[in-house]
Amino acid sequence: MPTSRIEHDFLGERSLPDTAYYGIQTLRALENFAITGIPIKSEPLFVQALAYVKKGAALANKDLGVLPANIADAIVAACDRVATGEFDNQFLTDMIQGGAGTSVNMNANEVIANVALEMMGHAKGDYQYCHPNNHVNCSQSTNDAYPTAFRIALNNKLVGYRETLNALAEAFGQKGEEFRDILKMGRTQLQDAVPMSMGDEFRAFATNLREELLRIDDSRRLIDEINMGATAIGSRINAPTGYPEAVTEHLRQITGLNLSLAGDLFEATYDTGAYVQLSGVLKRTAVKLSKICNDLRLLSSGPRTGINEINLPPLQPGSSIMPGKVNPVVPEVVNQTAFYVIGADLTVTMAAEAGQLQLNVMEPVISFALFTSISYMTNACRTLRDKCVIGITANKAHAENLVRNSIGIVTQLNPVIGYEASAEIAKEALKTGKSVHDIAVTERGLLTQEKWDEIFTFENLIRPVFMK
Repeated sequence: MPTSRIEHDFLGERSLPDTAYYGIQTLRALENFAITGIPIKSEPLFVQALAYVKKGAALANKDLGVLPANIADAIVAACDRVATGEFDNQFLTDMIQGGAGTSVNMNANEVIANVALEMMGHAKGDYQYCHPNNHVNCSQSTNDAYPTAFRIALNNKLVGYRETLNALAEAFGQKGEEFRDILKMGRTQLQDAVPMSMGDEFRAFATNLREELLRIDDSRRLIDEINMGATAIGSRINAPTGYPEAVTEHLRQITGLNLSLAGDLFEATYDTGAYVQLSGVLKRTAVKLSKICNDLRLLSSGPRTGINEINLPPLQPGSSIMPGKVNPVVPEVVNQTAFYVIGADLTVTMAAEAGQLQLNVMEPVISFALFTSISYMTNACRTLRDKCVIGITANKAHAENLVRNSIGIVTQLNPVIGYEASAEIAKEALKTGKSVHDIAVTERGLLTQEKWDEIFTFENLIRPVFMK
């Protein structure tokens, strides 16, 4: 038969199943915050980071003689187990909650305390031997433990996102090399402009995304700064002398990250500027990615009545009524993902602005927005690469034919016959349907065939050399 235990806080007593490693404060949070239905266990890197923070704190408190060695060692051993994901199913509080993340912090404190108690040979809830607040939360408050864990988790989550974005950029770069000898028409304002290489078009996509890797690196440096030891507001209350520096050093060793202690702990406890910066980077990349997907949809449009310069991999039937129709479903889903991330940036902006005095209590929704945005962007980049970009093929003959029959190539004649003569040729070609070549060479004799051939070589079309 299942058994239960009684736990208490200053609001009263509650019964918990004895199988639960969480305690009474987590239980209250489960009752109070049924918002997203997404528990913090859905972000295992966050759970891991919470364990890192509690481990670092226990080690620093042991060093400074604040925690007895046997209790500190038990907490460290429990944190190591939690960090592996063994107890992820005990981290159940909702990602969005009131209390500035206190419920998340207490969820971690309670689980770690009860794991430690079992390892020490005691029953869950027998907190006289290892207490969630007195021992696991020693020299901390939610206001430094939560944001520190959040920043560690963000840092680690960005590693995977950066790798996926880089792989997508590399895929575009490889297509650029594959398409380097394909002539096509460049377009501005959806109108014919001047010729270019399809390789240059895809290499530009790669360059556009590689720029974002640098912005990710900048953002990671900003979130390397932590406020451990600030405790409630930055005054270091309840923290022993030397603790902020000691716990920061332990966290550097535990995480392998280049963490640094903020110079002004009061400012660092309420400031959310690093999150705004990171959110802006995610939004910037989402905007770029969506624009690229718009281009892929346009370039593959048709196939008979659109641009049709490239083919996207056919993944599924595109219509319940139109036989044979195939839609650009992957660029479409990436577009929609980008829209979400752009909206989440507004959430982060408003939450950051809503901070008051010595604390920003809106950090849970910031964490939810950033975690989901990074996850969605990672998934979108992987999907776009694997399901679309690496399978793109070019319609070389069609793309080159569009160039040869385009009025836009008249721009190449500006230095030779002048802008006004070129404009007249363009006007007549548009009106009559005749080619620029026939009007300029055959009918008007404005240049010889030899000069035409010199001007309109493949190399000169994609890498124009000024000539008169």
